[in-house]
Amino acid sequence: MSWLKRKRTDRSTALDPKSRLAALVVAVDEAAVGGWETRERLVSVLADIDAVADDDLARAALTIVAQSPQVVIRLDGHTRRVAWRSPYYSPVLTGFATRLASGQAGPVAVAVASMHGDGRVRERAVAAMLERPAAQLVPFLALRTVDWVAPVRDRARAVLALLLAGDPDGCLPVALPTILAVQARSRAGFARAQALAALLSTSVEVRRSLFATGDRRPRRFVFDIGLGHDWWTLADLVRVAESDGDVRIRVRAAQAACRQAVWTRRVDLLRRLAGSRRAEVRAYAVTGLVRAGLDDEAVAYLEDQSSLVRAIARDAARRRGVDALARHRIVVTDPAQASPGAIDGLAENGSAADAALLHPLLTHTSSKIRSHTVRALRQLGTVDVDAIVPLLRDPSPAVVREATAALLPQQRRLPPQLAWQLLADPRAEIRQAGYRLLRAQSTTTWLRAALTLVTDPDPRLARGGLADATRLARDTDRPMWRRTTTPEKAVTTTEHAELTTLINQTALTLGQDAARLLTDWLADTKTVQNDIQQR
Repeated sequence: MSWLKRKRTDRSTALDPKSRLAALVVAVDEAAVGGWETRERLVSVLADIDAVADDDLARAALTIVAQSPQVVIRLDGHTRRVAWRSPYYSPVLTGFATRLASGQAGPVAVAVASMHGDGRVRERAVAAMLERPAAQLVPFLALRTVDWVAPVRDRARAVLALLLAGDPDGCLPVALPTILAVQARSRAGFARAQALAALLSTSVEVRRSLFATGDRRPRRFVFDIGLGHDWWTLADLVRVAESDGDVRIRVRAAQAACRQAVWTRRVDLLRRLAGSRRAEVRAYAVTGLVRAGLDDEAVAYLEDQSSLVRAIARDAARRRGVDALARHRIVVTDPAQASPGAIDGLAENGSAADAALLHPLLTHTSSKIRSHTVRALRQLGTVDVDAIVPLLRDPSPAVVREATAALLPQQRRLPPQLAWQLLADPRAEIRQAGYRLLRAQSTTTWLRAALTLVTDPDPRLARGGLADATRLARDTDRPMWRRTTTPEKAVTTTEHAELTTLINQTALTLGQDAARLLTDWLADTKTVQNDIQQR
C-alpha cells in the first residue's frame, strides 16, 4: 500500500462522521479566504469523506460546501487550473475521475469530478448527476451550465432544467445562491431563467425561507420577483422597510409600501414610516405625505437630520407659504430647541449673516450640536479661528474632526507650533488632528510629522504614518508623475537634525529601503539658517 493510500486509510478509520463534517466546516471557512493550499486541503477532506462510501455523509458534506457559493466557485477554478495532463496532477483528483469512469463514484466524487480540467470527465459527471439525481449536486451542476465546452454546457442545462422542474422546492434553495453568484458570466442567462421559473412554481413557505436566509443575492432576487407578482402584503412591506438590514431591500420595500399607502389612503402607515430611524425610509414616507395632500405634516420635517427629507419638506413649505429659513433661524436661537437638522438646514439656505446666530451654539452641552455648528460655519464660509481653535481639544472626537476640517484652509492664521503641540497630545483623535494640519503644510513638514507618527502608540495612526513616510521616501527617489510630493531640497538646520534623528529612530520600522532613500535624500539637501521661513 502506498504512503498516500495508507495515510487516507488511517484518517478514514480515525474519524467519525461528526468529526469529518466538523473538519469540513473548518476547511470550507479556510478555503473562502485562503490560497491554493486551503483549496487543496478542502479537496483532501472531501476525498476522505468520499472514501467512507456513505451517501448520507456525502450529501451532508456537499450541503456544507454548497452553503458557500464562493467556495464552490473557487474550488471549480482550483481543480480546473491544475495541469491535468502533467505528471504532477493531483492523485486525489485522478482518483475521482477514475471512480467516475468505472461507475463507482459517490456524490462527492461526482461533484468534484464535474470540475475536472478534462471536458470529457466533466461531461460524464453531468451524466452521472442525471442518473443519480440529488439536490446537493445542483450547485455544481449550475456551474457547468456556463461551461465553455458546448457539449458539457448543453447537457448540464438539460439536467438542470429537469431537476428544477421536477423538484423546485428541494433543488432551488440549494442551487439559487450559486446560480446568482455566476449570473454576471457569459452564458449565465439560462440558469437564471430556470431559477426564476422554479421560484414561480415553489410554495409560499419556500419563498419565505429563501428570503429569510442570510445570503444577500437570493434575498434580493426573491424580494424583487415578489414585488412584481404581489407576494408581499402591505404589512410585510412595512415590516421589511422598518427592520431589514439590507439597504437596497429596505429602500424598495419603503417605496412600494408608501406607494400602496397613498393609493389606499393609509395615512397612518405613512406617518409610521415617517418616524423611522432610517433616512431613506423617511424620505419616501414624507414624499407619500406630500402626494396624499398633507403638506402641513410634511413641513414638520424641516429640521430632519436627512438633507433629502429636509429638501422634500422645504418644497412642501414653499407651497404652503411657510418661510423655511425664518423657521430655522428661530429654532437655532433657542439652545433648548436647537437640533442638528435645524443647524444643517440653516447652513443649506442661510448666508454669512446667519453666522452670528450659530456662534453661541459652539459651547452647547450637546457634542452633536457643537459638531454640526462647526460644520455649518464652514459651509457658510464664516470660520472664526479664535472660536474654533479651542474645539481642537473638545472632549468629543466628532467635534475635533469638524474643527480640524474647518481650520485646514486657515493654516496661515494658526499659531505656528499649534499643530506640533496637538501631535504630542495624549488623546489619539487630537494627535490625528495635529497630523492632518501638518500634512497640509510643506512636504518636508509632512515628512517630519509622518516619521513622528510611525512610533505612535495608537496602531491606526502608526500605520498611517508609516504608509505616508514610505510613500514620501519613494518619492524622493522617483516621484510619481501624478504627484509633486518630493520633499524640498532646502531645510533648516533644526529640521535637518530632527529628520536625521527621526530616520535613525524609525529605521527598523521603516525598513531598509525606505530608510536608505530618506538618508540619501537628506545627504543631498542644503541646510539654511533657522530664521529663514520654512516653506
